[in-house]
Amino acid sequence: MSKTKIALIQMKMASDPKKNIDHAINKIKIASKKGAKIICLPELFLTKYFCQTEKHANFNLAEKIPGPSTELFSGLAKELKIILIISLFEKKTTGLYHNSSVVINENGKILGKYRKMHIPDDPQYYEKFYFTPGDLGFKSFKTSQGKLGTLVCWDQWFPEAARLTSLLGAEILFYPTAIGWHPREKKKFGKSQLNAWLSIQRSHAIANGVYVAAVNRVGLEKQGSKKLEFWGNTVVFDPSGNVVVSSKQKEKTLICDIDYKKVETARRHWPFFRDRRIDYYKGILNNPRDA
Repeated sequence: MSKTKIALIQMKMASDPKKNIDHAINKIKIASKKGAKIICLPELFLTKYFCQTEKHANFNLAEKIPGPSTELFSGLAKELKIILIISLFEKKTTGLYHNSSVVINENGKILGKYRKMHIPDDPQYYEKFYFTPGDLGFKSFKTSQGKLGTLVCWDQWFPEAARLTSLLGAEILFYPTAIGWHPREKKKFGKSQLNAWLSIQRSHAIANGVYVAAVNRVGLEKQGSKKLEFWGNTVVFDPSGNVVVSSKQKEKTLICDIDYKKVETARRHWPFFRDRRIDYYKGILNNPRDA
């Protein structure tokens, strides 16, 4: 496989999970008709972003993997002969939950899952209340359309996650995402926050010689008096850090060609893997020293 076509579905979420499922399925079918072979949905696309508040009743949204959603989307993947990457609130067992992404192949088989390793805890991003850090390590999945790495949202700020997933063979790093502005901060910090988000992902593409595909949600979501404005800006960077395709802040399905020869070319000309000094990297395991 030297080339493939991917689709990233940037969508707005409704309060009703069934509406979100129907909306996602419709967009997946359209992307498939346009030739997409790998399709990725945003983080926790079944619901509005419930982590804005700490509410025990929200644990009822979690489900097993395999479970109802994987069964539904496995059938769709088999029907359309596509690879799907879906993000779910996983119930591992009673009292133990993960933020997980699942890779389903064109035969409807679950190739595996990745459990989000880095869990944030910021105002209105209270994910530590809901999710246990991943226990499966970093993952690269071999598919008929290339080797795919799946990371999730907050993972995208950590160069270690991108590097380790790439070292496992991934040629595309997919980041299902739910990130946006606190409306009261947007005027002062919005531009720099968005630029930082784009910059860190471009750096992963360059440093590892991989494609980076980040798919975000859009829309203003309210929970009581709390609001988050999800900023969209879904994007694909090539292994040299060039923008292949990008969006703004509205619903859109991005479809683009992936040329795996660019991975080989980038890694030959910028041999960062070759020149690593792993014999001197043990210090990365230490906490920062006090000044």
